[in-house]
Amino acid sequence: MRTTLRAAVSAAAAVAALALTLAACGGSDGGTDASGAGPVVSVDATPKAATVLDTPFEKPDMILTDTHGGTYDFTERTKGRPTLLFFGYTHCPDVCPTTMSDIAIAKSKLPAAEQDRLVVVFVTTDPERDTPKRLGEWLGAQDKSFVGLTGDFATIQAGARSLGVDVEKPVKEKDGSITVTHGAQVIAYSPKDDKAHALYMSGTTSEEFAADLPKIIAGRTP
Repeated sequence: MRTTLRAAVSAAAAVAALALTLAACGGSDGGTDASGAGPVVSVDATPKAATVLDTPFEKPDMILTDTHGGTYDFTERTKGRPTLLFFGYTHCPDVCPTTMSDIAIAKSKLPAAEQDRLVVVFVTTDPERDTPKRLGEWLGAQDKSFVGLTGDFATIQAGARSLGVDVEKPVKEKDGSITVTHGAQVIAYSPKDDKAHALYMSGTTSEEFAADLPKIIAGRTP
């Protein structure tokens, strides 16, 4: 099994060296999404974990299936709540479990009231293999409150690309392995306006998430 991670984020040349670090298992690329879809993001040059967006992202229109087999309208179910959104898959050998684990560790350090407010949503990029049951078991090992979503690949891809996250349909190789290509960004939504004002690239540590989560929950820009 091979995983390719892509980050479709473009920044001004003067801040590129400071702003973005791309992570990859099989490879990575920067700049505009090769498909031509998704927004181009301008970021500030402040050296910190969060990449602050000049133009906030709206929530994608995604109606998918949760780990209990029920319908989950992402926009409606997360309305008015601080939300972290990540696209990945359960067979991922490294970045996906590491990212979710780091978020889980950071969340566990919050006061109980803040933990209850935060919504963490994991949308699979490999819906054929990631059934609701498998998603539930995999995420439950990290944090039982995490929301896992699967469903129509076209809906997932369109939702991801509206945020500049590149997601490609999994490809079965001649040797039987499956190549899954997906962006590694964690998108953070404010409870005040339901828009994403920041994102986090692969490699963000649990300590960095822990430092920023109280701000996100309070509706402040990290």
